[in-house]
Amino acid sequence: MSTPRDPYRFCPRCATALEIVEEHGIPRPTCPSCGFIYYRNPVPAAGVIVVEAGKVLLVKRRYEPRAGAWCLPAGFMESGETPERTAVRELLEETGIEAALSGLFGVYAGFDDPRVRTVLILYSAKRTGGTLLAGDDALEAGYFPLARLPRPIAFESHRRALAQVRARAKAPTRARAVAGASRKLRPSR
Repeated sequence: MSTPRDPYRFCPRCATALEIVEEHGIPRPTCPSCGFIYYRNPVPAAGVIVVEAGKVLLVKRRYEPRAGAWCLPAGFMESGETPERTAVRELLEETGIEAALSGLFGVYAGFDDPRVRTVLILYSAKRTGGTLLAGDDALEAGYFPLARLPRPIAFESHRRALAQVRARAKAPTRARAVAGASRKLRPSR
């Protein structure tokens, strides 16, 4: 009845053995006594993307899962915390950098963290202060050219976000080149 993804065998409210009951088409551990239903909801996480001079800020993970791999500065939301507050806090804790958020970058479903499914909320940010220094759960922190990111990148959601950072960084250059080319191709009057 219990799997690594189902930590409960007994109801956390009344200690009755849980039974698997289909609810809205999904089998869920359910208490036949008090009605408690265990939902395996994703855990919210938030982080930032800081790009300076064509380089993106990354941190090297100190702890498992994926210790030694690189990722964006991000972490799980604490109770009572907003995603924006989490992003700014995690950035400061992991890199020593202070920043102002400049907008929502993207939201990603994370399926490859062995601890839990996540919903990663990433913000674009501009550095406002601080000193770059790996801290908290980071072994290293540094800026890397978008074309030469360190490997491995820890999570698929971070890889997708970094691919979008690269695509967005190239987009204005292509738009200017296309606009310039179209002006040259127009017949003169």
